[in-house]
Amino acid sequence: MSATRLLVIGADAAGMSAAHQAIRAAGTKLAVTALEATGDTSYSACGIPYWVAGDVSSGNALVARTAEEHRAAGIDLRLGATATGIDRQARTVTYQDADGEQVLGYDELVIATGASAVVPDWAVHPGTGQRYAGVAPVKTLTDGAVWLDLLEKLPKGSGRVVVAGGGYIGVEMAEAARRRGHEVTVITRTRVMSSLDPDLSARIEKGMHEAGVRVVVGSPVVRLDVADGRVRGVYTAEGEHHPADLVVLALGITPNTGYLDLDKLPSGPNGGLRPEPDGSLADGIWAAGDCCETRHRLTGTWTYMPLGTHANKQGRIVGTNLVTPGALRFGGVLGTAITRFAEGTTYLEIARTGLNEREAAVAGIEVTSLVTEGRTASGYMSEADPVAVKLLAAPSDHRLMGAQIVGGRGAGKRIDTVATALWHGATVEDLAWSDLSYAPPFATAWDIVQVAARRLADQL
Repeated sequence: MSATRLLVIGADAAGMSAAHQAIRAAGTKLAVTALEATGDTSYSACGIPYWVAGDVSSGNALVARTAEEHRAAGIDLRLGATATGIDRQARTVTYQDADGEQVLGYDELVIATGASAVVPDWAVHPGTGQRYAGVAPVKTLTDGAVWLDLLEKLPKGSGRVVVAGGGYIGVEMAEAARRRGHEVTVITRTRVMSSLDPDLSARIEKGMHEAGVRVVVGSPVVRLDVADGRVRGVYTAEGEHHPADLVVLALGITPNTGYLDLDKLPSGPNGGLRPEPDGSLADGIWAAGDCCETRHRLTGTWTYMPLGTHANKQGRIVGTNLVTPGALRFGGVLGTAITRFAEGTTYLEIARTGLNEREAAVAGIEVTSLVTEGRTASGYMSEADPVAVKLLAAPSDHRLMGAQIVGGRGAGKRIDTVATALWHGATVEDLAWSDLSYAPPFATAWDIVQVAARRLADQL
């Protein structure tokens, strides 16, 4: 590699994976500088709701590598440094820090600026441009600290929390607020966990209702009820009013690419960058992580699926290819994900991988699906929780196309079995006859995913 100066924009999963891997491969031949807009590095944003719920002791517990550890590895890490522009011809990056505008040169550039939480106009005071008191997203460690403070100040048993959004963060924050003793209403534009098909989503909604969470579907929040600068409630598109002391913004995220000239870089309609499988984006520029779209492994189409597992892999691929071009390629994504909702006697694990019915239809792929109900363990064991498994397959060749799982303890992690089968192009018959583990506390002799696969094969 002829380059000696590597500049990384973004010091979280993708950026720091790329930086450390490049240093491991190139050693002292490489001078690495990293710019990070915030004061935090390499932390698990997915763990923030569990910190708020009390399952994690502190925000520091979510940090994988501190700024000091990055610097000790030879990275010139600059915190509070926000990139504002790139001059590709001069090979420089302009950024803002406490001392004003700065300019840095580079030989190779890695864009790994991640994503920011969606903050709708109704959450922001039109005069100040600031969010109303009691309204906040859940994306950064600072957000987590804000939510701990807000929830702890509410009188236990009488606080009212509205969660705007019914996806992963929405479900997890509903759990966190309920476990802190507050009344919770989840309001969502479509339905709870809309990445699952309606029949599986309905099971989640039922479980949340049973745990004392009010769920309002099909009518998003469109306006706040504010008094003395503080939220007192929300209004939905249907005109309904819901009292609220606090409002969680769980409406998704958007790529941090606003400082780039996207007309001159491969990108999608939402601003996500579109790097090649080796991580290259343009001459001397690489991209990885939540600022990027990725190819879906089953359809080959571009999709935006921000997730730490993808970011770490992509960063490692970029760091490797910076030193040894073409050594690694990113194989795409399936959208494999899992979460839980646990409150009182209600415990639900929620998981999915591959395509749902709507995604398959959009991609022009015909699928047949079947929901199979069973248990996570042998029926005579106390660990035997109910579980529903939905499998999708192509009727033409029986190839698996997707899976969704909702159930008790041990249910959700089974999604990895199906994801592995999907990754390698397996059929439902392949899955049905796989050699999976058996022990009464953990699985039946025919595991539920195999029963589901066998039944779908029979239907096909």
